[in-house]
Amino acid sequence: MEALATAWDLEVEDCSRTVISDQNAVVWVRTDRGDLVVKWSRAPDRFARLEASTGLLRTLAEHGVPVAVPVPTVSGRDRVTLPGPAGPLSVTVLPELAGTWLDVADPAAVRSAGACLAQVHDALRDVPCHDPPWTRPATGLRERVEGWLRTDDPGFAPGASARLAELLPRCPELQTTPQLVHGDFRAANVLTLDSRVVGVLDVDDVAVAHPVEDLARASVYLATRFTGWGPTSPAVRAELRAGYESVRPLAAAEARWLEALQVWQGLLAVLGPDDPAGWAAL
Repeated sequence: MEALATAWDLEVEDCSRTVISDQNAVVWVRTDRGDLVVKWSRAPDRFARLEASTGLLRTLAEHGVPVAVPVPTVSGRDRVTLPGPAGPLSVTVLPELAGTWLDVADPAAVRSAGACLAQVHDALRDVPCHDPPWTRPATGLRERVEGWLRTDDPGFAPGASARLAELLPRCPELQTTPQLVHGDFRAANVLTLDSRVVGVLDVDDVAVAHPVEDLARASVYLATRFTGWGPTSPAVRAELRAGYESVRPLAAAEARWLEALQVWQGLLAVLGPDDPAGWAAL
């Protein structure tokens, strides 16, 4: 709390909740400037990436994406490195957004989420991603998927693997260029109010990929929150796509790849010969 007073000139009145995951923490605080969320990491190898991803929040907000814009420090920084009890901490402070996690049983909310994901892709399209801290894939999309089928497929779902192998030759070369994408767009990271997206959370997993890769991953994992993970139903995936294409229509090649990539994402989620959740049925 002393750090918040010194670096942000904030007076903390109460701390309502703390969540710790691996080397990261999130703390909800009530302050003289309203309810805020303090996020920090003690993983130095992630500091540069966290600083860059935090900066993206302002870019997204400028393009109309509903995100929590960082509260600047007294020196105007969005994220700072501060001394901690066991080493340096990378810290940022965000306003707390009001809303509830996306309910995939609400078609209008799912369509709003799809439109919002397309907004995210449009907002990040021209952000430079050729240099660190961003890591570009070492090979092209086709090479990655074919390589996985050839050497990394554990064979847990042979029917789905055969389907993916059949779909790949029908996928034309993509005309899009890999760019920054959200990387973890799912119900746990989307807040809604009255069936409308009011908050996109957690840009810390921003990655370099084709937009259709991010859409495919979101389509498969959209229904997941924190426990009881399972694939998203076909009806919900269709609503997400409809919302996405209301803002950013898919090219013919992207539409072909979307089907194949959804199968691939499902296969990646199968952890053993038994597949009780039904990931291989995508």
